[in-house]
Amino acid sequence: MARFDMRDSEIRDIEIRDEMIRLGQLLKLAGIAEDGVHAKDLLDADEVTVNGTIEFRRGRQLHDGDVIQVGNEQVRVVARP
Repeated sequence: MARFDMRDSEIRDIEIRDEMIRLGQLLKLAGIAEDGVHAKDLLDADEVTVNGTIEFRRGRQLHDGDVIQVGNEQVRVVARP
């Protein structure tokens, strides 16, 4: 099985109005998770990485420039306070 390389997909920017957003909120905002339960399921299955590291905390604080990956989809936090 081929390993996915982050360089294989484009990063989609997700703008936020504050300096910080929680991971569960971002997954919903980006359309990756349908709701909080779905976000938790993705995290429990070790399918979410933040800046290349597997993340399991739905409340993880994300800031400008953080890159989140779920499967082959990547999004980057862009803060526009």
